[in-house]
Amino acid sequence: MTTTRDAAPSRDTPPTIAQLAELAGVSVATVSKVVNGRSEVSAETRALIERLIREHGYRRQKRRANSSALLELVFDELEGAYEMEIIKGVEQVAREHRLAVVLSELRGGHTPGRSWIEDALTRRPTGVIAVFSGLTPEQRDRLHTRGVPLVLVDPTGDPGQGVPSVGAGNWSGGLSATRHLLELGHRRIAVITGPAHALSSRARLDGHRAAMDTAGVPVDPLLIREGDFRVAAGLAHARELLLLPDPPTAIFACNDWLAVGVYQAASELGWRIPDDLSVIGFDDLPPAQWVIPALTTVRQPLAEMAAAATGMVVALAQGEPLPGNRVELATDLVIRASTAPPKLSRKPS
Repeated sequence: MTTTRDAAPSRDTPPTIAQLAELAGVSVATVSKVVNGRSEVSAETRALIERLIREHGYRRQKRRANSSALLELVFDELEGAYEMEIIKGVEQVAREHRLAVVLSELRGGHTPGRSWIEDALTRRPTGVIAVFSGLTPEQRDRLHTRGVPLVLVDPTGDPGQGVPSVGAGNWSGGLSATRHLLELGHRRIAVITGPAHALSSRARLDGHRAAMDTAGVPVDPLLIREGDFRVAAGLAHARELLLLPDPPTAIFACNDWLAVGVYQAASELGWRIPDDLSVIGFDDLPPAQWVIPALTTVRQPLAEMAAAATGMVVALAQGEPLPGNRVELATDLVIRASTAPPKLSRKPS
């Protein structure tokens, strides 16, 4: 006996929309709406179809002809210079491919909420770039099954198997920052890190420890402080560090905003930079050149990282394979006026 219905999907062949519809007991049109991110499907039916998609591995085989000419650029927060450098890099490549850019802010959540994925799928983007944040496995699956490429920039955690990402040489940057201070003669070097959950923060601290270990200088636990990459954290921790009975002669702030906070604490307490205290940052954002004295820092090529991620998204959208899932760009030490050899007296005169 013959039938017009599709055969059940095999383990090796992803199912068609018609086969998914049969498995779910709904119409082909309903499955198509879910696949294309349209909203007019009940939550219960959508959940069933999404589960079947995950279980049976449905995916588009070709680039979507109905995708919009736009990129989704997702930030955990939109605050200033860091984000502007990323936007510049994305815009540069997006413009070449006549793609518009849609910005989304997670307001510090690091993981997009459920409403974001619904809105993004409705917009039918060419691709998604997530900065210093990550998506849930379910959100990644939903993008994947609809043929929407995802690339992470400076992810806070493990990108996940098969998820392309772009980062910088954070470990080597931490190494070079501390090595510079050691070469100047500093031995009491404090570090104000970013949050512990951030891979970049841990890598910079590990680079610092490696430099100290190589130089045979013990790391004093009292001089390691965990911040959150904000000015206020740099200010609070630097106040405490400079009031220690045996204060540091140098502070490595793991981003430039933390370093700005260190500058404020030093000014409040009458410490002169670099005469009484050397300060080094990380990122080389534009304000690093404007503070007085100009900040020695590790340059993280943010715009180049964003441009690389955008190129990866475009290539994936065009069906081109990537040579690798991880791109890591080099960091560079930029020496300015905030670092100098330590004085014999550690406290300001």
